[in-house]
Amino acid sequence: MEKRIVYVDNAATTALSDKALEAMLPYFGKHYANPSAIHNYGSDAKAALERSRRLIASAIGAKNNEIFFTSGGTESDNWALRGIVEAYSYKGKHIITTTVEHNAVVKTTEALEKQGYEVTYLPVDKYGRITPEQLSDAIRDDTILVSIMMANNEIGTILPIKELCDVAHKRNVLFHTDAVQAVGHIKINVRELGIDLLSISAHKFQGPKGVGALFVRIGRIISPLMYGGGQERGSRSGTENVPGIVGMAAALEDAVLDMDDNNKKIISMRDRIIQGILKISGSYLTGDPENRLPGHASFAFEGLDSKPIVTTLSKAGIYASSASACSAGSVKPSRILLATGASESLAYGTLRITLNEYNSEEDIDYLLETIPSVISTLRME
Repeated sequence: MEKRIVYVDNAATTALSDKALEAMLPYFGKHYANPSAIHNYGSDAKAALERSRRLIASAIGAKNNEIFFTSGGTESDNWALRGIVEAYSYKGKHIITTTVEHNAVVKTTEALEKQGYEVTYLPVDKYGRITPEQLSDAIRDDTILVSIMMANNEIGTILPIKELCDVAHKRNVLFHTDAVQAVGHIKINVRELGIDLLSISAHKFQGPKGVGALFVRIGRIISPLMYGGGQERGSRSGTENVPGIVGMAAALEDAVLDMDDNNKKIISMRDRIIQGILKISGSYLTGDPENRLPGHASFAFEGLDSKPIVTTLSKAGIYASSASACSAGSVKPSRILLATGASESLAYGTLRITLNEYNSEEDIDYLLETIPSVISTLRME
């Protein structure tokens, strides 16, 4: 009998949608030309590029010329931070972020600190949240950028971005948000939120890997991260990944179109998982219990390490993930959970289950049959 496979690691990456794949295929074949070329083949590729730019802009309430294509979320975050601080360094050298950002932001701010910038890391509460008052108190006369994620990748908490933006703008400070986990999953309108820069990664919403975008509001100056042929209106050099960009646009268009219906189903399944897992003794939900991503259910288990949890589930055909950082065969406690005030022992035993519309109620049945048994067995070892 074929082993049942249940993929619930969608916060790490998603399957490429059929629509995205279908949209991409012509640009690997007939329409393979460089979009910068002035012949007809090049014009066809350029038209696809600009059509994709329009679709992505429309999906987040932006203008076409506010979308710049990148290689993914990590580049977008790096460019947002490095590009803004370089362009506005004459105003100051102070940056504000939080203790729970993705490494693409954290490692960049750490590098900027070595270059003489000062970074304030705002502490979070037990749910991974910060308040507008915290941000207001941290802003100084020399603050040039605030970078706060829209939704946390490990614990699923959604941050109050509009309120935080308002605080920053009242003090004439620019606001960037890493929205990699949010785009395609919750409604986003950059005009309504007031965001200055926003990072996108296609593979988080059934698009291809290796492609993303950075939204930069008109009137904001950003220095290039890379130099070369002057693509993306001189701001991001390098021949654009036309098939990837076309696939990203197709996937995001679909995600936005079907979002309401998909999220009703996803939230129902997520809540079943949460209710079922919390019946296990010594289990805890991590992140905000109310204001969290639709498909995100993350847990910590007292007295266990995450690696055996994940590997044992994998043997049972359940592909989930740990919030902990696994490297060289060792497991480190989740720095995100530690930042929320969790004990080190609890921060070792994490499990992240992330759903999308391709999951089914039968998948949830199997999870709730298997996970309690796995946890019980591991506790007896």
